[in-house]
Amino acid sequence: MSSIDRSQSVGGTRTYEVRTYGCQMNVHDSERLAGLLEDAGYVRAPEGSDGDADVVVFNTCAVRENADNKLYGNLGHLAPKKASRPGMQIAVGGCLAQKDRDTIVKRAPWVDVVFGTHNIGKLPVLLERARVQEEAQVEIAESLEAFPSTLPTRRESAYAAWVSISVGCNNTCTFCIVPALRGKEKDRRPGDILAEIEALVAEGVSEITLLGQNVNAYGSDIGDREAFSKLLRACGKIDGLERVRFTSPHPRDFTDDVIAAMAETPNVMPQLHMPLQSGSDTVLKAMRRSYRQDRYLGIIEKVRAAIPHAAISTDIIVGFPGETEEDFEQTLHVVREARFAQAFTFQYSKRPGTPAAEMDGQIPKKVVQERYERLVALQEEISWEENKKQVGRTLELMVAEGEGRKDDATHRLSGRAPDSRLVHFTKPEQEVRPGDVVTVEITYAAPHHLLAEGAVLDVRRTRAGDAWEKRNAEKATAPQPAGVMLGLPKIGVPEPLPMATSGCGCD
Repeated sequence: MSSIDRSQSVGGTRTYEVRTYGCQMNVHDSERLAGLLEDAGYVRAPEGSDGDADVVVFNTCAVRENADNKLYGNLGHLAPKKASRPGMQIAVGGCLAQKDRDTIVKRAPWVDVVFGTHNIGKLPVLLERARVQEEAQVEIAESLEAFPSTLPTRRESAYAAWVSISVGCNNTCTFCIVPALRGKEKDRRPGDILAEIEALVAEGVSEITLLGQNVNAYGSDIGDREAFSKLLRACGKIDGLERVRFTSPHPRDFTDDVIAAMAETPNVMPQLHMPLQSGSDTVLKAMRRSYRQDRYLGIIEKVRAAIPHAAISTDIIVGFPGETEEDFEQTLHVVREARFAQAFTFQYSKRPGTPAAEMDGQIPKKVVQERYERLVALQEEISWEENKKQVGRTLELMVAEGEGRKDDATHRLSGRAPDSRLVHFTKPEQEVRPGDVVTVEITYAAPHHLLAEGAVLDVRRTRAGDAWEKRNAEKATAPQPAGVMLGLPKIGVPEPLPMATSGCGCD
């Protein structure tokens, strides 16, 4: 995924743009980069600046084979703009910066700052140091300096928020470079996590997503194997928190106590993203994935028994080195048995620096493409069949912002069901705001969305909708960027806060 926060100079105040590539962890890190810059006095200006900001920050991903080519292409595009704008600065952070370090400045000497995944909090200081000393600043910490959640944050949503519970990963999957760049897993204290969630709810947030590179391994760093299930249950006791999700878990660490906590905690949503990667035991072994097909399907069976309406999604890699046609057929078998609501499918690509990149048996592109198309066709068929089962159901939707690209043309709004399925529904006469909850009956299913074409059955105005409305009203009357600032949460019950003022697919 990618996202862009754009800005231009506003009345002499220095402005920023953050370009984000990669996983949810990077998206969340970019919210912190934006918060840090705004805390330092920068502002974000109107959409469409496209590199015309005073500071352009690239938050990079190293997962894809061509990630560096994309970065240097974008840096090259900015070079003439920087040459014509005295004082403009360019910073590169994230996983690719952690990996390439001095190489970035050598290949793009007009870059002012290079910082890593462990020291994003240093960005404002490094920018100022580069400006004063008039030379590039490269600072890559080898270990985490401060847990990212202690940094200022500029959240993009008034009603939903990421909450990071851990950083890093202890796995050694042969296709993944993330552990080398993010480091070993480091867990936050449960009290700090819950304090942050309580602070978010006090601001109007009604949905949170617990985030980690290997989210359900939470507790390994603090010596409690049931810490994650306890955290889910604790979230269920927070008044005003309506929806709890988490991503991404690892099958190795998915235990029965987590399934029980999901089933028994009302605000933990009936949704599970469980990366498969391959259905072949042989390929899983080569990937250093510490589970096998039977174990994976056993987890799915237990989840379905405890949570019958759970929507389960997954990640699958096609064409891993050495994958035979028989191996691929095993993946198709698991897809048929698991009946995923959605699958994020990827053609294997070499990640420089990973063991898999040097393995024998690299699969020809033509073979990978053919297998990929067969997998996508099968999953599309299953997704559609599973969505058709939703027709006739009455569901509560949390109204979403920006998820229905055709809403204006179709006079519809969009929202997410408890299981995270996207639903487009008829716009009611009553005002409905993002964060509010509507009740609808599903009338039609497509492979990737549902429709509720009848009248909305009920509208429930929420504190989350109030927060969205207040943020947008203040945005219209004050020269400040959209978003919600959240500072360092305190341990224990947080002080009252004003209403809002505006893991990696490798698992």
